[in-house]
Amino acid sequence: MILEMHCHTAEHSGCSHVGASDVAQHNFDIGLQGTIFTDHHYLWPQGEIKELRARLKVPDHYLILSGQEVTTPELGDVLVYGADVSIESGTPVENIRKKFPDAAIIWAHPYRHENVPTRDRLFHPLIDGIEIFSSNHTVAESSRGLRDWHNLKFNAIAGTDTHALSYAGLYPTIFDHPVSNMAELAHEIRAGRCRPFFSEIPRSGSSSTQVTEITIGTGKRGDIRERYVIKKHRDFATWRSAARRSEIMNEIRRHGFERGRFRVPKPLGNDEESLTTIEEGIKGRTLFDKLVAAEPQEAMDCLEMAAQWLARLHNCRLQIAPPEEFFSDERRRLELYLSAFYKTGHPHTRKAQEIMDSVFEFETSLYCKHPEKLVQGHGDYHPKNIFIGQDSDEPSSRFVAAIDFGSSYTMPPAFDVGTFLAQFRNQFYGMQEVHNKVSEAVFLQKYLNEAEQADDDFFRQIEVFRARTSLSIGYYLIKLKLGESENLWRVLVEAEHHLARVSTQK
Repeated sequence: MILEMHCHTAEHSGCSHVGASDVAQHNFDIGLQGTIFTDHHYLWPQGEIKELRARLKVPDHYLILSGQEVTTPELGDVLVYGADVSIESGTPVENIRKKFPDAAIIWAHPYRHENVPTRDRLFHPLIDGIEIFSSNHTVAESSRGLRDWHNLKFNAIAGTDTHALSYAGLYPTIFDHPVSNMAELAHEIRAGRCRPFFSEIPRSGSSSTQVTEITIGTGKRGDIRERYVIKKHRDFATWRSAARRSEIMNEIRRHGFERGRFRVPKPLGNDEESLTTIEEGIKGRTLFDKLVAAEPQEAMDCLEMAAQWLARLHNCRLQIAPPEEFFSDERRRLELYLSAFYKTGHPHTRKAQEIMDSVFEFETSLYCKHPEKLVQGHGDYHPKNIFIGQDSDEPSSRFVAAIDFGSSYTMPPAFDVGTFLAQFRNQFYGMQEVHNKVSEAVFLQKYLNEAEQADDDFFRQIEVFRARTSLSIGYYLIKLKLGESENLWRVLVEAEHHLARVSTQK
């Protein structure tokens, strides 16, 4: 049973801008099974709730009850479910517990204002649980609450703390068993048979970063669910690097990628203590999934949007990170790719070495003396790092967003283009149904049409970075213990062919 547990009404909370009937109806419309009003120091009489229900278009089983929010000297605000009278502001928690022994008492939004509750306060003997998700928390604060809940395993709920209709019902709580009155509700809370209603899904990360996607809410009536991505990093150096990438994302967003057709996720917090970074989740489907499922015209439209996104970024001509970082880290990354071949004694190590040497020589000779050619790029632009979404049912609301800026440098524009083309080839290798719908040439042509600047030898540069990406793919295949597969041989041969074309295009 999914309920809104923390809600203020304009009738009885001066801070609220939404009427009780509007918020209760809205919560029903988005798929909740009940609304619990928690106005400040006010308990709704049963007669008032009955009059309200008569104005709503909800079934009899839709639950409407009243708790209350009380300001206490020990914990600040608490939510009280099961008191039979209104409680005055300033009443100690101890007095509430003595007078209403069967009531459930929840500590409301305890993480707000960057508060870090101690374990003793989270397990305060007079309360029954903690509100970990709340609109009164930042995402970073809710993330801290989620982490404490997992680690300490206290009772927890979510509560929207609704004061306006625009976000009503955003943070619901799910009960394991149905309840029909306040006594049952309080009993279930005290028994710990409820929890925040959300999904927590591990996503692909790396050996140094654990990625988890959090989605809160029901997703009905316009999908107002809140999404964010938590990245837990192995050590301080990895976290610091990720925090710097957040700065890059913010700067890119300021240059036209905050909203509209082309987007970058919003960084939401960097927590040094827990070595986590948090960013906005993007609703929609990856370009990879879209191209697999879409009809030919839609597949072409999505691929062209991805090309436009990249051209738009390059056209900004940003140099956020120092250009020298690309060269210093590039040598290290290429040697990492090659090391996998040497460590496993791979029979094609020499071929991989030759590819690496050719790529690095080309990069050094072309770009080291011309840093002005470099722009802030994405660094890992491929179909699984690109999302296609819509804000509404209107096709005009479609947008494209890129995620995972962990490899973003001030770099050659051709790097991103070559990476995309090589990954497109690799990810859809053997999926002829995708190639029958759309060709990588669509992406390249759209990019060239949109790009405001391109070197005369841009096609040669693309071939180099296609070869470079093939080498990185070989590295990951070896890590996945697929070093003896036909696929690895294929990507190395393709890398050689790309480099051969570089020579013929001089």
